[in-house]
Amino acid sequence: MTFRSRVITATVAAAAIAVILACFASFLTTRNSLINSVDVSLNGEAAQMGGGHDVLFGAFLVRPSGQTIPSSTGLIDPTVLAVAQGKSKQVYRTVAIGSHNYRELIVPIAANSIEACAGGNECLIKTTSAELFITDIDGQVNELRNLIRTLTFVAIGGLLLALGLGLFLARTALRPLEEVTNEIETVAETNDLGYRLTEGDEDELGRLRRVFNRLLSSVESSQILQRQLVLDASHELRTPLTSLRTNAQVLSRAQELNPDDLRQLTDDMVTQVDELAALVTDLGELSRGERSEGPVETLRLDDCLDECVDTARTYARIKEITIDVNVEQSNVLGRRDRLERAISNLLTNAIKFTPRGGRIVVESRDGTISVSDNGPGIAEADQPFIFDRFWRSASARALPGSGLGLSIVAQVVAELQGTVSVDRDPTLGGARFTITLPIDDNP
Repeated sequence: MTFRSRVITATVAAAAIAVILACFASFLTTRNSLINSVDVSLNGEAAQMGGGHDVLFGAFLVRPSGQTIPSSTGLIDPTVLAVAQGKSKQVYRTVAIGSHNYRELIVPIAANSIEACAGGNECLIKTTSAELFITDIDGQVNELRNLIRTLTFVAIGGLLLALGLGLFLARTALRPLEEVTNEIETVAETNDLGYRLTEGDEDELGRLRRVFNRLLSSVESSQILQRQLVLDASHELRTPLTSLRTNAQVLSRAQELNPDDLRQLTDDMVTQVDELAALVTDLGELSRGERSEGPVETLRLDDCLDECVDTARTYARIKEITIDVNVEQSNVLGRRDRLERAISNLLTNAIKFTPRGGRIVVESRDGTISVSDNGPGIAEADQPFIFDRFWRSASARALPGSGLGLSIVAQVVAELQGTVSVDRDPTLGGARFTITLPIDDNP
């Protein structure tokens, strides 16, 4: 079933329920009003005990044996006898006698009661009996039948009107949705991610248009970043590959080289292969996007830092760099391998720019990680770009690296819903990177 059909069906169903309930309520109200008016007449006749019978078929005294005064046939049944024998209370009821409809009031009379009799005389009723008051209600029944026919026509007309309105409303209400659908189909067919829908009013369709525009913007930005990543990666790969090709060509004449030149050539090739491997690894990290796979768990931030610092000290010893650690226990939610990769990248970056014999300070408390060094620091003009992919400052272009390490740090921190910033350490004078992560209060 199409959405249009569902709208029409829902409209007609709602209208049908409303019309049927209204007709049923109207019928019950009219019926009760007519019956109540007849019952009031019967009550008045019962109060007069045999008075004027203008609207009544008759008033009868019924003995426990079933005898009626005045005598009549066809009026007595088990219900009347039960009241006359004192086994039942007063009864209002509608009965059909022959082809006519009547309304009856059956009033019980206790034994030894004095009641008014026909002619205005008083009679002593020695046994339990009943007074039966009956009136013809064929007129009221005919009115109710006419009302039923009228309400049936009204219901049918209401349903037809509801069907027509449902078709009209569905066509009118869904026209803007069809326009949005056509525009979206145009985007799908042309693959024009720069296209934007007219946002329209502040209603549900306007919200749909704005949400779709944000989706298009997100997809377009992602596609631009993907293209830029490919272009930047190809540019970064071109230099080491060109160098490797040149060295390989020189290596083909290895017999013409002295041992020292040959050793230098092979060392350069190994270094270039290592750079390529590191670049491919970093590209793999970035290709994960803002979300990575693996379980999210509670992590001891101090334990992760200690493990990363132990590894970093192995490389720091080569440059005689001291790494001082001041950490306090805190817990965060995340993926251990990703968090350790971000911390390791900060430590590697600090070791790279710290001079021989320098000092690095690592601090952590309440979900915050700070890595400071006494290197040259980062100029204020460069700080807004330091976490961009493949971006390298002028002073760092001569050093090994792909320019992706800090981009990975920013990506991991965003994944953990944290923040990362850089400034100048007031004590050491070099760069200070600070990561702030949400604390896990329920470890």
